[in-house]
Amino acid sequence: MGKEINLMTNNPLLYCSRRQFLKNATGVALTASASPFVWGDEKKLSTPRYRYTCSSVNYASLSLEEACRRISDLGYEALDIWDSIPTWLQCSHLKHAAEVLKADGLIKLLEKYRLKLCGFSVYAAGYAKYAELLGQCGGGISIQGSRVPSADSLLADMKKFMEELKPALELCEKYHFDLLIENHSGKALLNKLDSLKAFVDANTSNRIGIALAPYHVLINKESVAEAIRICGKQLRFIYVWSNEPNEKQMPGVGTVDMKDWIAALNEIGYSHAFAPFMHHEPAPDRMDELHRQSLQYLRGLEK
Repeated sequence: MGKEINLMTNNPLLYCSRRQFLKNATGVALTASASPFVWGDEKKLSTPRYRYTCSSVNYASLSLEEACRRISDLGYEALDIWDSIPTWLQCSHLKHAAEVLKADGLIKLLEKYRLKLCGFSVYAAGYAKYAELLGQCGGGISIQGSRVPSADSLLADMKKFMEELKPALELCEKYHFDLLIENHSGKALLNKLDSLKAFVDANTSNRIGIALAPYHVLINKESVAEAIRICGKQLRFIYVWSNEPNEKQMPGVGTVDMKDWIAALNEIGYSHAFAPFMHHEPAPDRMDELHRQSLQYLRGLEK
């Protein structure tokens, strides 16, 4: 995400307990020790709130279990599990979950560390590869990027892109997840503010939404707050992530004042995943320190 890569995404309407849809999705019956938990159901909330989520890639050098332990100890509510991006980013977590733990093992791991499953980030593998596993674990979101733009007008190209996502929608319905598309700077269809507007105008499905990466908005020298307002209710995941060098990418560590981001999120009634984030992570103990600093900063802005 910090480099110019062709990517695709998913959408987080549902942040569920791990066993919610398991029997229906797979025919496998597990004991229902976890009650359904739907993020974004405002009828159950007195006021909108952010769901603090950690992306496992911030601990890519560790096993998935050790990453879960640290993320839980930091006080995060949910986990976004990453897959590798070949030649650039190595993260074995999702592959391990799919090939070794499988659904039952992943559910037990998350329950052990009191984490809910936000979803999967599958920029290289694509949503289809892990759709069934996501459904077996109760659904959630799958995050990917868009694609290279065509020669069509922006709105026409975005409408064509939505047509291309129809097979994804079938899987979303079958396996109870939503597909979120992440914006990216460089040669990406979902890139600048005008493309966010075109996406919102072209999208007619409540199973498709936007995962916003402010890092790339800032690369384009555009307003993150305005991007949030444009996305509106279609914004369902935000990487709280600044375009600054090294550790300064993390909120509250760098120099970017994010008060206007929070104000814009409050304006749209945002109540979905809220993920302090960076790429090219330091050693795990230092990563812990940065997350603690970021969480303290962001919770201070919420007051």
